[in-house]
Amino acid sequence: MAKFFIDRPIFAWVVAIFIVLAGMVSIKFLPISQYPQVAPPTITLTAVYAGADAQTMEDSVLSIIEREMNGLEGLDYMEAEALSNGTGTLTLTFKTGTNDDLAQVDVQNRLSRAESRLPSAVKQTGIQVAKANSNFLMVAMFSADDPNVDLSTVSDYVARNVQPELQRLAGIGGVQLFGAERAMRIWIDANKLRSLNLTATDVSAAIAAQNAQVSAGSLGDLPNSNGQTISATITVPGQLKSTDDFKKIVLRANTDGSVVRLQDVAQVELGAQTYATSARLNGKPAVGLGLQLTSDGNALAASQLVKEKLAALQPFFPAGVSWKVPYDSSTFVSISIEKVVHTLLEAMLLVFLVMFLFLQNIRYTLIPTIVVPIALLGTFAVMYSVGMSINVLSMFAMVLVIGIVVDDAIVVVENVERIMAEEKLSPLEATRKAMSQISGAVIGITVVLIAVFIPMAFFSGATGNIYRQFSVVMAVSIAFSAFLALSLTPALCATLLKPITEDHHEKKGFFGWFNQKFTKGAKRYETHVGRLLRRGSRVLMVYVALIVVAVLVMMRLPTSFLPTEDQGYAIASIQLPPGATQERTLKTISTMEQFAMKQPEVENVIAIAGFSFTGQGQNMGLSFIPLKDWSERTAAGSDATAVAGKITGAMMQQVRDGFIFALTPPPIPELGSSSGFTFRLQDRSGKGHDALLAARNQLVGMTRQSKVLTQVRPDGMEDAPQLRLEVNRDAANAQGVSFSSIAGVLSTALGSSYVNDFPNKGRLQRVIVQADVKDRMQPEDILNLTVNNNRGVAVPLSSIASTSWVTGPMQTIRYNGYSAMAITGSATPGHSTGEAMAEMEKLAAQLPEGFGFEWTGQSKEEKASGSQSAILYAFSILAVFLCLAALYESWSIPLAVILVVPLGLLGVVLGTWGRGLSNDIYFQVGLITVIGLSAKNAILIVEFAKDLQAQGKNAFEAALAAAHLRFRPIIMTSLAFIMGVVPLYFSSGASSASQRAIGTSVFWGMLVGTLLAVFFVPMFYTAVRSWFKDTERQKERFHEHAVAAGMTADAVEKYIHDAEDGLSEQEREALHHAGDKKLPSNSDNNKTHEG
Repeated sequence: MAKFFIDRPIFAWVVAIFIVLAGMVSIKFLPISQYPQVAPPTITLTAVYAGADAQTMEDSVLSIIEREMNGLEGLDYMEAEALSNGTGTLTLTFKTGTNDDLAQVDVQNRLSRAESRLPSAVKQTGIQVAKANSNFLMVAMFSADDPNVDLSTVSDYVARNVQPELQRLAGIGGVQLFGAERAMRIWIDANKLRSLNLTATDVSAAIAAQNAQVSAGSLGDLPNSNGQTISATITVPGQLKSTDDFKKIVLRANTDGSVVRLQDVAQVELGAQTYATSARLNGKPAVGLGLQLTSDGNALAASQLVKEKLAALQPFFPAGVSWKVPYDSSTFVSISIEKVVHTLLEAMLLVFLVMFLFLQNIRYTLIPTIVVPIALLGTFAVMYSVGMSINVLSMFAMVLVIGIVVDDAIVVVENVERIMAEEKLSPLEATRKAMSQISGAVIGITVVLIAVFIPMAFFSGATGNIYRQFSVVMAVSIAFSAFLALSLTPALCATLLKPITEDHHEKKGFFGWFNQKFTKGAKRYETHVGRLLRRGSRVLMVYVALIVVAVLVMMRLPTSFLPTEDQGYAIASIQLPPGATQERTLKTISTMEQFAMKQPEVENVIAIAGFSFTGQGQNMGLSFIPLKDWSERTAAGSDATAVAGKITGAMMQQVRDGFIFALTPPPIPELGSSSGFTFRLQDRSGKGHDALLAARNQLVGMTRQSKVLTQVRPDGMEDAPQLRLEVNRDAANAQGVSFSSIAGVLSTALGSSYVNDFPNKGRLQRVIVQADVKDRMQPEDILNLTVNNNRGVAVPLSSIASTSWVTGPMQTIRYNGYSAMAITGSATPGHSTGEAMAEMEKLAAQLPEGFGFEWTGQSKEEKASGSQSAILYAFSILAVFLCLAALYESWSIPLAVILVVPLGLLGVVLGTWGRGLSNDIYFQVGLITVIGLSAKNAILIVEFAKDLQAQGKNAFEAALAAAHLRFRPIIMTSLAFIMGVVPLYFSSGASSASQRAIGTSVFWGMLVGTLLAVFFVPMFYTAVRSWFKDTERQKERFHEHAVAAGMTADAVEKYIHDAEDGLSEQEREALHHAGDKKLPSNSDNNKTHEG
């Protein structure tokens, strides 16, 4: 192939131009995201049962739906959560790769089977099915500058006109309003009802009867009578439209002509649909919209669409109303991508400088420099065709691959330059000879490197999706690099290079000094290699010792999933004691706001009362704390983790009513709402809520004594005092009161009853009946309620029921069908999440029998990634070995290459351990990269040694000559790669933790691996060739390959002479005779077999 393009350089350029055009067009259309679709598809079902407690919600709604969902195709795990405010969610998480659209259809079908068994109040409000992630992409805040515009008006406007617009945008899975739209609120007065012998259910019934749509038909409809000349639609204004209309609703018409109207027993007003949540921005009340991404949505694109839509809606807002997006998690995405692009450009510049340092000629340096962007653009084209995105991982892979892409071009250029200098050939002839020598090595290196990365593409789960980004980008880039090395690079060498003059190597100035120093160093290297070759057994002992060190250090490395990033914000979880009111919660939130806003790193503080990722209720709160730009937070202790720790520490001292934990978000937001681990303790034997609670408290108590765990806490709402109403059924029956009548009165008066809807300014809004505030504050108020018996006589509840205080759950959780408790926590500084998870498992094993546990979210993925890593390494090494065996038609020669792998491993583990990092996914990707590059360096030596030996030299002479020939290109290509990852190694700012993690492993892996490999590989080659013998057929094949590669007898003698130049006569003789002792004669060869 190389000969074809050498003779047709324009053809090579045409192919390259097509690749460039395809890449440039693809970049324009490639989506941009932080991570690929890493999180598994999730579908969330949300139900509302007004007035129901958590246990009632679980028993009568969630458990029924949950049973129907068992057996869903592709379902991985499910979690049901019931809250005491009458809301419940069932989150179904599917295996990665499941089609979420088909899964949603399947869920809807199964839900329809369950709906007939659900309470009517639940069916009335409906069950929402959404594909949204649980965490928020962004929070938009709306406030009024005009004091005449109250917040409820803003809230209603946002619910009517903004929320629906945003829900329709691509990528937005859910829009949660922190505030409420308008509703017709009927506040009934218990005393007035009692005095008129009426009940709360009478009020609901009257409203339902008199606020109704009437479909009256039409006048003169067919079939009509003869002579009918007109037809008209009949309209009956059945629905009431104003507070005055509702006030006039007749509850009872007496025989004397008097009537009891709604206004006689209740206060009627346009209030809020719910008072459960409220939002604040920097301490001032506001209306909030929390936007959630779909499970397959693009954060950057969705965020941009939201901001554009809000800007388009701004002119229609009421006077004085403005919007702001103080929290936007996609900001980190765009800045991260921008940062990695800068790193990419820095890497290209550093690689160019390294090449110029060694090649010392701008023409020689330009050729590999031209190849890099062409190979990368070709990769972008393939990424677009396979549906990938530009994300942090694919860009990291680009940075890593720069040093690899230039390798092939450097090898070609360096070999052409050497042949031109040594044999005084023209650029065209030198290129032809060079390509005949190294085409096999280029193909071999390419196949090996691709084989290293391909196994990564076949792993499952979130880890597999992360691996796949690296795998595809690196494998495709390397394939393009090899293609260009066999097409464009030789064409450029033949046309761009000039014949070498006599004084070519007589450089002056800096280059002259560098060449002199490098040549001296190379000679010393060759001398050391020559001496080491005769001490094979000692060198092997050192090699074994290095393997032991590498394995021991690797076993001591802490494990984790991904490094924790400073994403530019912190999240604070606020929880007050069970039973605390919203008034108390707001006071605690205010304390946190005042402290956070004084911190120099904090940009804004968004607080939401009544809502949290761990539960909802008056005692719960959540705060997003966006920080200033990374460029303004360069001082030590100003990163997100430090700020979160500062807030948590201060709140522990200042807050007495409740507790506040500030945390950083997880590396992949789709896999959870905070960093650390997520643990589910399960009641596997039906011991009951109290036993499960005791086991949870025991486990959390044990974690307090652990040196590995910190901030371990129950993730949810604690049990709280509950008022139990015991109905004496015998007494009720004796007085003619049905249980359904009691239930109706209680749910209406206390839990609020959604009766029906009324039209209000073009939108149907709810009519809600509830007891007035003063009638539901104390236990006695409940017993003062009345229920009508079967004779229409009002019976006070106090005569048929009694109250008592108990403690009960405010939240219940079921995980995979078992009652469960959620626990979260973190590792102490100096320990990884992997160690923390192992410690939790050890402590959980000490609990009484009948309790099990499971991991969920990111922790589940981390467990899966840990179990896959060993298989990944084994497959990659096996793939390298098998590809080399196929290329060389030998089982033994690949061993000389594979033996180099532990040397790279040593560098990776020492670098990672020395920098205090973990064995995470980036470590694993770095190690795989180093395995491939270490093998590449070994191939360069082994390929030449094999050809030299095939021309009659012994393995020792061949190994030394190959080391002499390939030392400069190995150092040059390795240094180019190392310098390419230096920007990653020293990264700071957005996404710096990830960049440092991957940069550290490959930097030290290549540095240590290359320095050791150049000494050990010649020894590996001689050892393997001594242990295993070639068959006659193999000898013939190797000889034919050597002749085809231009290994003439004269050239071989010259290479051997140059390599032995630094050795004494005695050392040369010893080397020759060592080979005689080690290698058998031809007669011995006939008795041997292929190893």
